[in-house]
Amino acid sequence: MSFDNLCKLIAEKHPDRIAAWILGEAPQSVSLLKTELSIEPLRADSVVFLRTHNRILHLEFQTRLESDPPLPLRMLDYWVRLYRRYRVPITQVVVLLLPPAPGTVIETCFALEGTIHPYQVLCLWEQDPQPLLADPVLLPFAVLVNRPNPEQWLAEIAQRVRQLESEPERQQVCAYVQLLAGLKFKPGLICQVFQEGIMRESVIYQEIFQEGERKGRQEGELKGRQQGRQEGRQEEAAALILRILTHRFGDVPATVQTRVRQLTVEQLEALVDAALTTPALSALVLPNEPPT
Repeated sequence: MSFDNLCKLIAEKHPDRIAAWILGEAPQSVSLLKTELSIEPLRADSVVFLRTHNRILHLEFQTRLESDPPLPLRMLDYWVRLYRRYRVPITQVVVLLLPPAPGTVIETCFALEGTIHPYQVLCLWEQDPQPLLADPVLLPFAVLVNRPNPEQWLAEIAQRVRQLESEPERQQVCAYVQLLAGLKFKPGLICQVFQEGIMRESVIYQEIFQEGERKGRQEGELKGRQQGRQEGRQEEAAALILRILTHRFGDVPATVQTRVRQLTVEQLEALVDAALTTPALSALVLPNEPPT
């Protein structure tokens, strides 16, 4: 799943911050381990080695509980392979992104006859939102915390992203937040919340909006404002689609980038779900031609 991969990406880029959040204390030194484990190919979502504690932190990001083989068996398998290789204590934490169906039992151990292997489960929807809001690295996870008014909560998170001083960091965190928000919110609402905040602050948007204002003075102020806003929305929507594709598949061919930037806002909004779920870039179906 693309959402699990995004969580893995965040953990691998910022292992110290993720480890501090999960363990409740800041380690002095963290290094990533190779995630492919021996015997048969098996890849954990994120394995972090905490040198200061001589311990491995194994994070398993799960959008949903259902898996094959079952999650408890996988956690036992990971533990055995990790311990065989490194011979140090291992802390295993399953990070659940979405709550399961009502009545579902969230298992926290593998148990069969005399074998019992426990692990921890962190339910994102139950987490204290304040530590997530305070750290830009953790901010994307805040969208999955349950709050009384979800739409207002999304707007508050957008405001926090807007307050980040670094433009590259703000754009990156904005992309991550919008990607994970796709698990709970409709694409139209996400676009609306962010185009009213962060998107309006981007250099590209401002340039387009100012050009729309200039044309508006020549062709009518109202018409120019509307055109500038529409062009700004289109540019930012295209940028979001390309960020999604880049995070999922790496470099996006120039031909695909050109075609995406030619689409209308409506076409781009309809493309969000496909960009998040398509199994391969070659399988993504783009409109043949933008409407005239």
